Amino acid sequence: MKISSCAVLLTAALVLAACQPSQLNNPYSDADDQQNILYQSFSERPKHLDPAMSYASNEYTFIAQIYEPPLQYHYLKRPYQLTPLTAKSLPQIDYINAQGQPLPPTAAEQDIAFTDYVITLQDGVRYQPHPALAKKADGTYLYHQLSPDEIAPLKTLADLPQTGTRALLAEDYVYQIKRLAHPKNQSPIAEIMKNYIVGFADFAQQVADKPKTAIKDIAMAGVQATSPTQYRIRIKGKYPQFSYWLAMLFFAPMPWEADVFYGQAGLKDKNITLDWFPIGTGAYYLAENNPNRRMVLQKNPNFHPETYPTEGEPDDKAKGLLNDAGKPLPFIDKAVFMLEKETIPYWSKFQQGYFDLSGIASDNFDQAVQFTGGGEAALTPAMQAKGMQLQTSVETSTYYMGFNMLDATIGGSSENARKLRQAIAIAVDYEEMISIFRNGRGVPAQGAVPPGIFGFAEGEQGINPNVYEWRDGKPRRKPLAVAQQLMTEAGYAHGVDPKTGRALILYFDTMAAGVDDRPLLNWYRKQFAKLGIDLVLRVTDYNRFQEKVRTGNAQIFVWGWNADYPDPENFLFLFYSANAKVKFGGENASNYQNDNFDRLFEKMRNMDNSEERYQLIQQLEVQVRHDAPWLFGLHPKSFGLYHSWFKNLKPNLMANNQLKYTRIDAQERAQKRAQWNRPIFWPLGVLAAGLVLLALPAARAYRRKLRGN
Repeated sequence: MKISSCAVLLTAALVLAACQPSQLNNPYSDADDQQNILYQSFSERPKHLDPAMSYASNEYTFIAQIYEPPLQYHYLKRPYQLTPLTAKSLPQIDYINAQGQPLPPTAAEQDIAFTDYVITLQDGVRYQPHPALAKKADGTYLYHQLSPDEIAPLKTLADLPQTGTRALLAEDYVYQIKRLAHPKNQSPIAEIMKNYIVGFADFAQQVADKPKTAIKDIAMAGVQATSPTQYRIRIKGKYPQFSYWLAMLFFAPMPWEADVFYGQAGLKDKNITLDWFPIGTGAYYLAENNPNRRMVLQKNPNFHPETYPTEGEPDDKAKGLLNDAGKPLPFIDKAVFMLEKETIPYWSKFQQGYFDLSGIASDNFDQAVQFTGGGEAALTPAMQAKGMQLQTSVETSTYYMGFNMLDATIGGSSENARKLRQAIAIAVDYEEMISIFRNGRGVPAQGAVPPGIFGFAEGEQGINPNVYEWRDGKPRRKPLAVAQQLMTEAGYAHGVDPKTGRALILYFDTMAAGVDDRPLLNWYRKQFAKLGIDLVLRVTDYNRFQEKVRTGNAQIFVWGWNADYPDPENFLFLFYSANAKVKFGGENASNYQNDNFDRLFEKMRNMDNSEERYQLIQQLEVQVRHDAPWLFGLHPKSFGLYHSWFKNLKPNLMANNQLKYTRIDAQERAQKRAQWNRPIFWPLGVLAAGLVLLALPAARAYRRKLRGN
């Protein structure tokens, strides 16, 4: 029987309408659908993957999973606590006097000439498989003397098929500290470590003209491997915060073989470098580095035994954060990071379940988050329906408006200048700024020390009384009338400068030059205008801005500081006169100087945490609140969205190696992806059927014409 073309079309339309294939928009392989894989995005190419040089959060996303310093932060406990990572235990700390004799743990700080940190390593820690460690049968290294002909065809590290491994040695940690000192590595912490590690500066000078590979057999006075699994670091004086440095990636181990391997002529031209292909002992290794498309971390088959924490904060068990207690890490077999530069497609893919977690851009904030009557952030009904998890945390960071204390108008220790700064602090309404420009993602700062750091005071005792009042159980910004009265007392009634008879002119130096920055800059001008002050914007590029701050030519500026380690010294040192930017090139960008502050800071900085130290911190905060070298701005608040299948979720602002604790319920993810991405074909079927119906009259007319012929 002959089938007409119309019947064929109709049949195709009905079949199409009946089809229900799933996830035609899936950007990943179907074979990976229920695999134990984490999917995440990145928007900026990492520049350095060498732990001696890397100091950026987008780089730490990767290398913190690959490299292992001797210590780490406990994943669940707060306040943040150091725990061993590759070390057997926390370092043994010994105090030494100027004559080289040991001192008791209770020794006075002035008697301590040196502090020894003795670190003993675990047994059984091995490096990831890597060509730099591959050996021949005779024990010599397979790829350490590649000829030009052998290098010529190479395109990536994977083109060298053989890999090897070896045990982690104490000497690898010593070697890395030497790498930090070598001027050719340009480590961002080299200048800081010269002040602490004995012999660091002398070593740097000694090896300045030598190749990087020459440092292995050159000794550094203050760093020594005392056995294959133990090493000692000697620092000057007493500096308790040094333990925190031992949890930073700068102090991760590096096998000398890596520098020899990557130092071969010709490999750099192929982009086969340590900055591109790391080598570590961590839970993961970098299996694919294609920053124009994707980067892939794969589970390290040589990873040493480590288990999920068995204790945390009191409510962690109720939250399910101890369900995996004692289980071997890591849980994720592979982490895939896809390059996503545009917000809209990235957000769409997250909504479809193709990314497991997401930040919240301003454009998408209202879709994801709503605020309750009490001002608390909550998920919108649409997000709740998808089972999303919202995690918020106040970051250990401070953004502030700095006043140059060397400036003739806004700076200095006179009462007039101080009252002028205090008036501005009241007038610049950071609550409003957080609401308008940050979608509520921030907490107005009351001082230098952010929440989560020892010394931060809660409640009424923690407010800045020069700017806030405690009313109805909350800090309330003082009325503008108080600021206007301070202006009068400062000699600028109604904002008029008595020297000119016109509005007081102040200068705001900023790097914000884009179109999107204009609303915020205009907002700043309006805040100063409340006091009758004419704020003049001086916009420049970042390099010029840094130069103006460095030379003391900026009057008012906005800057910030993020904790390197969870200690109040890391924030309060920003006011210490010996760290003044202009005079000493330090991080005291306001060039603040106060003898009482310096005296209290010197007493507090090297103390162990105690009630006495806490009270000293409160006195330091009182002093800087009174002198107002900063307008204490805000502590940022991070918001993150996670799908329901993302487990063991707890923000840790100090730890960067969180991937190994993460677990994914791949089966739940596959089910929800299928549910959320099921194609709807019936409209196409209706369209096809409509086309068939429209074609029928023409087909009949054509047949009548054929019969007529």
